[in-house]
Amino acid sequence: MISGSYTNEWKRTLYCGEPRIGDAGRAVVLNGWLRARRDLGGIIFIELWDHTGATQIVFNPEAIPEAHARAKDLRSEYVLAVKGVLRERPEGTSNPAIATGEVEMAVQDFVLLSSSQLPPFDPDEADKVNEDLRMTYRYIDLRREGMQRNLRIRHKAVQYTRNYFDRNGFLEVETPILTKSTPEGARDYLVPSRVNPGEFYALPQSPQLFKQLLMIGGCDRYVQIAKCFRDEDLRADRQPEFTQIDVEMSFVTEEDIMSLTEPYLIGLFKETTGAEIPAPIPRLTWKETMERFGSDKPDMRVDMEIGDISSVFAEGENPFSKTVREGGAVKCLLLPGGGNLSRKELADLEGRAKELGSAGMANFQIKEGALKGPLVKFLSDASQEELRRISGITADDTLFVMADKSWVKACGVLGQIRLELAAARGLVNPGWKFVWVTEFPLFEWDEDEKRWFAVHHPFTAPMDEDIEKLASDPGNARSRAYDIVLNGTELGGGSIRIHNPEIQSKAFAALDISPEVARERFGFLLEALSFGTPPHGGIALGLDRVVMMLCGAKSIRDIMAFPKNQKAQCQLTGAPSGVEKPQLEQLFILSTAPEE
Repeated sequence: MISGSYTNEWKRTLYCGEPRIGDAGRAVVLNGWLRARRDLGGIIFIELWDHTGATQIVFNPEAIPEAHARAKDLRSEYVLAVKGVLRERPEGTSNPAIATGEVEMAVQDFVLLSSSQLPPFDPDEADKVNEDLRMTYRYIDLRREGMQRNLRIRHKAVQYTRNYFDRNGFLEVETPILTKSTPEGARDYLVPSRVNPGEFYALPQSPQLFKQLLMIGGCDRYVQIAKCFRDEDLRADRQPEFTQIDVEMSFVTEEDIMSLTEPYLIGLFKETTGAEIPAPIPRLTWKETMERFGSDKPDMRVDMEIGDISSVFAEGENPFSKTVREGGAVKCLLLPGGGNLSRKELADLEGRAKELGSAGMANFQIKEGALKGPLVKFLSDASQEELRRISGITADDTLFVMADKSWVKACGVLGQIRLELAAARGLVNPGWKFVWVTEFPLFEWDEDEKRWFAVHHPFTAPMDEDIEKLASDPGNARSRAYDIVLNGTELGGGSIRIHNPEIQSKAFAALDISPEVARERFGFLLEALSFGTPPHGGIALGLDRVVMMLCGAKSIRDIMAFPKNQKAQCQLTGAPSGVEKPQLEQLFILSTAPEE
């Protein structure tokens, strides 16, 4: 079948998802893809689809014999332009599952605009197909309602974002993509310079330094929907290139930034999902959220909380008394309705705790009114009563117990067990649960490199009362940083920045960054700080993660048009790929194959 030309005669007058019962009797032209075809031995039915939906098309051999004869050769995903008259579907044949289900088009004529090979999968069933195949033929995967919906929601979120920040006095500024490598955090993607042999640009992990320079430059309120790049291990909510809503403000405190971000998120979710998010969003310090939920991105939909029963084991001869005496902690997690867990289930859960890095996980249950478990023999009657009182355990429950010299580690393992138990036992409440997490540690210790690293980035300001700890006690210095978390997913984070060069030097010293290295990596920023810097701070929200939540998707790959797989490969284009030797020579690069 030969494809025809697309002329004004065949231009669509309606999109395929637009016809309604009120259009019956109207002559229209539809353009789209053939999505389904049924030949009933005479009359041929097809569904014609575009990004708005589908309309049923009817080829009647008695009314249009020539067009009907040509329609016998039509196949899935052919592109057509169809003329005809809309009419009400016969009684009993309407389809309430689609918006156009009360009408159909009686064909008068059509033209084939493009034929198609047999698709590797049916777009309507793409969610049942191996993801690798979908990624290879992404353009076909995009021809389904789920993906079209996700892209529409992303578009709507971007438009809402730009309008919101414009209303609030922000200036949208683009910052460089080719910039300087500042290796402090994830690995940079490097770009060789042909005109500067042996030297490299880096793709930005974020516009952090530039947005601070904009504040020094007097821009006051900056926003950018910014492309960022990080060479790190991938997972469902991480891609090598991603987009963030980047915000910076001058003469502000944490309260100003959170008070701006909250109504933005609440309005965005209302606009795109209709959800009513209660305000204000709760705020917890990092220490509190770790102690209660075992995570710095707590899922507040789960009611279970971690408790502290160190006092129960502080005295006497028991396996945990030494841990408590030496400054460690004994933490617990109560599983409501878990009193019927079998020995095998308890053993499996202890095995899972060991996989997560713990030495073990004990448990208590109540059987016939008595406390049962491997640690009962070490507890006096008074200690058992104290355990019941503090934990609230009943005959319906199981109490999991973990001791460690690091309370953070004990809480972290129990926090993961908490999430897995809640998911497995249906204890995750529906809805949206936001929470702010504040006062993060400023630094974290890297055992391999034997030095401190910045938890967020080296320009995060310490709490005023902890400035002296930068030199004397960096592990207990708190930052003026904050994260916004939704249903256990970190949507974004930010901080008040260091605007005082003296404090910035102290922060670099704590990070074991010498003045010489600091000048080499960040000299332009350090010099800028010396020319009058306003107090400033900001936040970066992961647009991809926000849209993933809005769409109810399980992976950010489902809300990006052309994502990479978990090996950072584009299966559609074959990137990354080798390049020809002359290209490398122009860049003064010698490439060697990795050892097998």
